[in-house]
Order: sequence, then C-alpha cells, then structure tokens
Amino acid sequence: MGEYKIDKTDRKILQMLEDNARVSVKEIAEANFMSSPAVANRIRRMEANDLIRHYYSDIDYSAMGYVVKAFINLEVKPEDKSEFYPFIEKIPNVIQCDCVTGDYSMLIQAAYRRPEELDHLVNELQKFGRTKTEIAFSTPIEHRPIPVRLPSDLEEDQEND
Repeated sequence: MGEYKIDKTDRKILQMLEDNARVSVKEIAEANFMSSPAVANRIRRMEANDLIRHYYSDIDYSAMGYVVKAFINLEVKPEDKSEFYPFIEKIPNVIQCDCVTGDYSMLIQAAYRRPEELDHLVNELQKFGRTKTEIAFSTPIEHRPIPVRLPSDLEEDQEND
C-alpha cells in the first residue's frame, strides 16, 4: 500500500483512541460531527495501513506482584541477532526490546516477581554478549502517549468554539 496520509479528522480520532482505547465509535462520531459508519471506515483504513497496530490495556503489573522492573543493556553481535530475536521474543516477562546505539546494541525492559527470576534471565542473555542491568526503584512517569493532534489543530478548534 502507498503511504497513508492522515488529516486533521484522523488525528482527532487517533487522539481520542490514544486517550481511551475503549471509546465508542458513537462517541468519536459525535465529537467529530460525523456518522458512526464514517468513523468506523476511517478507523478500519488506519488499521489496514498499520497506523493503528494494537489496542492495549494499561495494567498495573506491580499490583499483580511484578515488582522488579529492570532495564537490561545487552551487546549482541550482528551475526547473532538472527538467533537472539526468536529467543527474546519467547520470554514472556520481556515488556520491550529495542535496538539502540551506544556501547550496547539492545535495551530490554522486563518485569519479574523476584530478583532471582531476573537473575536467571540475565544469565541466559549473557550467552549473547555482555550485559548491564538497572533496576527501577520507582516510575514517576508511566508510559504515556505523545500528542497525536498538532498544536495548529487545537488552536483551530478553539477558534471555532
């Protein structure tokens, strides 16, 4: 498919979904002065073009006992990545894995109930290269979305009110 161009209405829909993934199509339609089928079609088109890839629940993992949140830097040689990617994908406690620049090539975020479980993962990772692990004491800012709507969209909306 070609590059999907989003317009102001798409950004408003995306912002509403970003703020609350459970917002109803009817609510989005009313806020955008559109019909529900028109909104549903826009959402389907954005999904088909991978602009919307997933819908998530924001779960408090610490309330479920996952109190050890760690960030693991890992140095993986390029020739080992084809073995590493399937390995890391199978680890259910890995929240995210990013290829990064700097002294290490991977940054892995994981959550565990006990330090011993994290220790086991780090030991397994060391077969791919050297590691450096940091454990988070607290998280003053949780995952939050970046603004989807442009400042000019907001200014225009205020002028029209």
